[in-house]
Amino acid sequence: MPTEAESSVTPKYLQENELSQECKEVISTLPMERGWVASHLHQYQGFWHTTRQLQGVLSCQKHFKALDTDVLIVSTPKSGTTWLKAWTFSLLHRNQHDPNTQNQNHPLLFNNPHFLVPFLELDLYIDDNTLPDLTSLITSPRLFSTHLPYVSLPKSVQESACKIIYLCRDPKDAFISLWHFTNMLRPKSRGMNSLQEAFDKFCRGVSLYGPFWAHVLDYWQKSLSEPNKIMFMRFEEMKMKPRLVLQELATFVGCPFSKEEEEAGVVDHILKLCSFDNLSNLQVNKNGKLSSGEEHKAFFRCGQIGDCKNHLTAEMIQQLNTITQEKLAEHGLRF
Repeated sequence: MPTEAESSVTPKYLQENELSQECKEVISTLPMERGWVASHLHQYQGFWHTTRQLQGVLSCQKHFKALDTDVLIVSTPKSGTTWLKAWTFSLLHRNQHDPNTQNQNHPLLFNNPHFLVPFLELDLYIDDNTLPDLTSLITSPRLFSTHLPYVSLPKSVQESACKIIYLCRDPKDAFISLWHFTNMLRPKSRGMNSLQEAFDKFCRGVSLYGPFWAHVLDYWQKSLSEPNKIMFMRFEEMKMKPRLVLQELATFVGCPFSKEEEEAGVVDHILKLCSFDNLSNLQVNKNGKLSSGEEHKAFFRCGQIGDCKNHLTAEMIQQLNTITQEKLAEHGLRF
């Protein structure tokens, strides 16, 4: 039977005793560490996953068939994924759904971005017994998301011409956001995960979809060798120059803004619709829940650059900076 902690984040239709035989066999061979929320993390293909995630990883690797026209949002956890999903959905569907906030029928006003842009391994392929029927997705491009490292992407994603939008964030802020988020998911009976314990694990690479630095580096290098396939984005640039980054994103996915749209303020409409203040104050994001149990409001905590300074000591900040320098700087990637 699952532990109380695992039950808090695992959908009712996927308890541990209902795992596929394949997943059970794989888990039996993998390194294991104590998890941040669930009891255990399993290291698969060099990266750490909860049991629930691993089932989905195996299933989507086996079953998902990417189309050349697909768009896939990939991110390190707690890097601004919710925000980027809102941006990309409103961008790709702006002809069907006017992003002007005066349009009271826009899907983002009534649906959490994670519902509109589902995760492959956390939503669509969470269970081998309930595979999604993607033939119903008649709009093109199809839009999905994942936290999977590059090595674990379905082969069809790696080999097709589909577009990958990769989002990362300063590891210090990403860590703090992840620490807060996982504490929201922990049962009260277990108490909070201490900052020091979580910090030590993060630095060792033992975090959701971690090691953080290996995740980022793989996509960074792929974006350099395949710039037409992978767009490498930073949360900080989205915050500091949102208009320019949104325009670059539109061009990358093949639907640049026309001069007429620019003059009509479409870019500004999308930025306003998808702003942190607007999305976080919608009723659906204050009260709703994902099928996996997470409350929508958990995805709208802070969204600020430099929040780590409110939580980490100077020594912790220096330690993360040193690791980042050692892992990424020689490859031309700096935070």
